Amino acid sequence: MTASIPPITVPGDKSIAHRALILAALARGESQLRNVPAGLDVRSTQRALRALGVEIREDGGAIAVRGSGGALVAPDAPIDCGNSGTTIRLLAGVLATRPLIVTLDGDASLRARPMRRIVAPLAAFGGEIALAPGGTAPFVVRGNGDARGADVEIAVPSAQVKSAVLFAALNAHGPTRLRGELATRDHTERLFHAFGLACERDAETIVVEGPQVPRAGEVDVPGDMSSAAFLLAAAAAVPGARAVVDEVGLNPTRTAFLDVLRRFGAMVDVTSTGFSPEPRGRIAVRGAPLRAIVVEPAEVPGLIDELPLVGVLGAFARGTTVVTGAAELRVKESDRIETFARAARALGIEVETFEDGFAVHGPAKLHGGAVETKGDHRIAMAFAVAGRAAGVGVRLDDPECVAVSFPGFAGALELVA
Repeated sequence: MTASIPPITVPGDKSIAHRALILAALARGESQLRNVPAGLDVRSTQRALRALGVEIREDGGAIAVRGSGGALVAPDAPIDCGNSGTTIRLLAGVLATRPLIVTLDGDASLRARPMRRIVAPLAAFGGEIALAPGGTAPFVVRGNGDARGADVEIAVPSAQVKSAVLFAALNAHGPTRLRGELATRDHTERLFHAFGLACERDAETIVVEGPQVPRAGEVDVPGDMSSAAFLLAAAAAVPGARAVVDEVGLNPTRTAFLDVLRRFGAMVDVTSTGFSPEPRGRIAVRGAPLRAIVVEPAEVPGLIDELPLVGVLGAFARGTTVVTGAAELRVKESDRIETFARAARALGIEVETFEDGFAVHGPAKLHGGAVETKGDHRIAMAFAVAGRAAGVGVRLDDPECVAVSFPGFAGALELVA
């Protein structure tokens, strides 16, 4: 399948990069992080850590982070987390168990996203998070520098909430036990081990004994599966088209989209090339006539970033593609259920919406048109894929918003053959 087409590379995985930057900032000594993506979200984390007194610099293509050993300083002004929900929620966890008072803020989109979900889990450590009216940013974190370990129930299946608690546990005295909705991305747990931190897990519990200080080290961030998904989908939607993406992360909590492509009918080959600190490899996709699928609620946590793409592929598939159990889409960078549906209808795709998902009737006869992205990078990329696969002109009102996660996306999409 792959002999005659050149492989494409994608930016480093931003979920991993956020966490690696934070752990390196808390470590003793200097860490080297390679393949850190240049997207705006990860820059927000770097800016925030600098505001807390951490030295971060570029070093021969890598990012060098001189860790503070956990001795952060409170800035004089609110920390701007930009558009990054990962930045603001993970930093809230870091600050919850440190003797600082810090205000965290972001852009208009981030100010509309729900933050109550982190309040109760982090309150277990004795600090306080004072949210703005409506339960949003900006908010003030008054950390407890003498925090004790806690038993914490994770009520929302969110890797960000889970990770916020894990970061808080690092500076709490005694064991912290997490239970509840733990079957989400495990990048934080894997990076804990890479930075020399003890983190025990079984089927129902994660235990972190604190306090612990990360050990400085080196991390090579694999390519971002959520970015690769758009290129793979562009090939999958066109019979005979092909795409090969190299050195992309193959963490099992992130590869559910590959199974979705297979269920749609595309041919997918995966070749492993490495395992440190995360599995990685090469993914090759060949397009084929697609058939509709159903995404069940239990699948949604592993597909949350790719669901707009599932909807786009549904437009090229025979039958009705249905997604349910995805109410979380309504509180992403935009209300992705409504934003997706409006954009799809503008191109001639028949869509039904539910409170927790959508149905797409295919195959659709797409026509060119204007798409309102609401500044949402994943909506913008999904409908760029739709336009390329259908061979019609799609005018995005804010094409620059893709820089949040994938600068250079338009050029990479052109390489799909």
